[in-house]
Amino acid sequence: MRQELLSLPKGLAEDVARNLVMVARLIDEEPEKAYGYSRVALRLASRVAAVREAAGFAAYANQKYSEALAEFRAARRMTGNTELWPLMADCERGLGRPEKALDMAGAPEVNKLDKAGQVEMRLVAAGARRDMGQLDAAIVTLQSPELASSSVQPWTARLRYAYADALLAADRGSEAREWFAKAVEADRDGSTDASDRLAELDGVEFTDALDDDAETPEETEETEVPTSEEVVEDEEADEDGDEEADDAEPVVKDATPEAAAPEAVAPEAAAPKDSGDNA
Repeated sequence: MRQELLSLPKGLAEDVARNLVMVARLIDEEPEKAYGYSRVALRLASRVAAVREAAGFAAYANQKYSEALAEFRAARRMTGNTELWPLMADCERGLGRPEKALDMAGAPEVNKLDKAGQVEMRLVAAGARRDMGQLDAAIVTLQSPELASSSVQPWTARLRYAYADALLAADRGSEAREWFAKAVEADRDGSTDASDRLAELDGVEFTDALDDDAETPEETEETEVPTSEEVVEDEEADEDGDEEADDAEPVVKDATPEAAAPEAVAPEAAAPKDSGDNA
């Protein structure tokens, strides 16, 4: 990417680089903000392949599949690389064209992908089969040397998870549990929710320690409401007290105070604030 940005004027290259950094930083947690930064970079340097690719990833993260597909195609035309091929096929799925995704899975471009790209293409093809209601075909598609391998690679957890999920959808629960467990073993960075799915199959229920809907003791205590008889008795007691107060002789205090009240002292004028506070 740095080499591509060198073709731009220095100031422009720095602006584009800053926006691309923000795209990479936000795309997982705040994809909408990442998308905004990608659009800025695209306006600044639409002829840079790295910018088109970043714009495609941001659109893809926001499920803007038509836009993502257009950006991935543009980046591929500029570079000639096939590494975006699986993502382009998945965009076709997102647009409701699983048949097109399957066609791409059988295209010669797949042979040019590295191992990670080929596994990704297999995942997309299996997803397309499921989109078409072909569960058994999806399961067969995922069965591969990469799935059977005991070594853990960056794609292993996702591949095992997809296989377990397909088995579960096909009502093969015991096999699904086995593969969810294998996915948990491979998922070292928590990229899937395999542990939750496994616990769900085992009947484990999770509850929040702090339940907002839980009633506190204060909320459950009933407030005593006085009866009408108690109200009448209280009112009569108040009236008797008032009559006794009226019959009592008033007490006249000595008009001469023992000590003269001190003269009020005028408060000092507030000191002006330091002009530096408003600087």
